[in-house]
Amino acid sequence: MTGRFIAIVGASGVGKDSVMAALGARDARLSLVRRVITRPSTAGGEDFDGVDDAAFDAMAAQGGFALHWGAHGLRYGIPATVRADLAAGRDMLANLSRGALPAAKAQFDPFVTIHLTARRDVLAQRLAARGRETTQDIARRLARADYALPVGITAQTIDNSGDLDSCVKAVLRLLYPVKA
Repeated sequence: MTGRFIAIVGASGVGKDSVMAALGARDARLSLVRRVITRPSTAGGEDFDGVDDAAFDAMAAQGGFALHWGAHGLRYGIPATVRADLAAGRDMLANLSRGALPAAKAQFDPFVTIHLTARRDVLAQRLAARGRETTQDIARRLARADYALPVGITAQTIDNSGDLDSCVKAVLRLLYPVKA
């Protein structure tokens, strides 16, 4: 039995990390992929391994990533250990950039994409509340919020403008429908 690689994508501020953490806490069938990112571990947000560019390059050269990409001036990696988790039948949730989806789809089977969305005013409030970006950074992130998914990527879209619990329930219904 092979687990599903479940990519969670969406604009900055849509709540990907919050939704993923809640999903992992709510349902034992789901495990979260801990990404490697070229930013300080103290930067906040998701639980990740922060490394510098030299360490990232070394990990990539040694086959330490199942998938890696660059976005927003940073580099992101999905550890190669995810393959063993999938082979053991675990469904693995990973926060991916939209641009990384074609490579992920080619790498993982079965592959599922969940596209989280939220109203523009909600995104703006969430981005401001996390305090990591300047007003100009927030404006740039909002301008990218409506970017389309890459050609060939099919996704299930779920609105996360409301409360977290409603979004989590919607994702769980999508991933584990009740059979009549």
